[in-house]
Amino acid sequence: MLSKNELKYYSSLLIKKFRLEENKFIVEGKKIVEEALRSDYECEIIIASNEFAEKEKSFLDSTNKKIRLEKVSNLEFYKLKDTAAPQGIAAVFAKKRVNRKETEKIKDNLICCLDNISDPGNVGTILRNCDWFGVKNVLLTENCAEIFNPKTIRASMGSVFHLNIFEDSRNEDMKKLKKKGYNILCSDLEGENVFSFRFRKRSLLVFSNEANGPSKEIIKIADTKLTIPSYGKAESLNVASASAIILSEARKKII
Repeated sequence: MLSKNELKYYSSLLIKKFRLEENKFIVEGKKIVEEALRSDYECEIIIASNEFAEKEKSFLDSTNKKIRLEKVSNLEFYKLKDTAAPQGIAAVFAKKRVNRKETEKIKDNLICCLDNISDPGNVGTILRNCDWFGVKNVLLTENCAEIFNPKTIRASMGSVFHLNIFEDSRNEDMKKLKKKGYNILCSDLEGENVFSFRFRKRSLLVFSNEANGPSKEIIKIADTKLTIPSYGKAESLNVASASAIILSEARKKII
């Protein structure tokens, strides 16, 4: 049985301050909990509402019996939810950070960097796009939204658990990759047409804050700026949408 103090403790993980202090995060929704359970993240507890437990008995029965499972009332579960229409299942996991030094071991031909993207929805969607196009390694600069923010995880649809994500990446990390032969390509409103650009075999794509554009440091490091040509009157393209187009084009030309 889940005590009131435990319920309060786990609900506190919806707040960034407590996620950082406890080095844990909470995941909500059947599909994303399922993806997280398949990953190598360590699960501390699964919490289900009585209603969910009744409807999804086979799903709960299929989970690892070594993981603590608690059922709570719908009202109690409401304290754990971050969505308007909760599905009635959540799970708590220990954080797993990828060491920044591991970037030196990357050998994939296509990798990505997210530069100062503060919106968790955009970060999560870009991570999902990376997963779709087979980009396994993603660098995030220190001003990006937290990957364990419930909104980031939800927007990624579980792709957070499929990728090697290097948080708080520094310019020197990209410089080292550049020395290894990676072509640093920065998306921007002005630059070479992505549809006619000839990608090198080893490329690092940088997606930046859509309001402010690439940081000065990124522009200094970048070999080339890429743009998606506009045919209408829109001032800009959402960075997550732009990432899907550029990743698609890059993947056509980089195996």
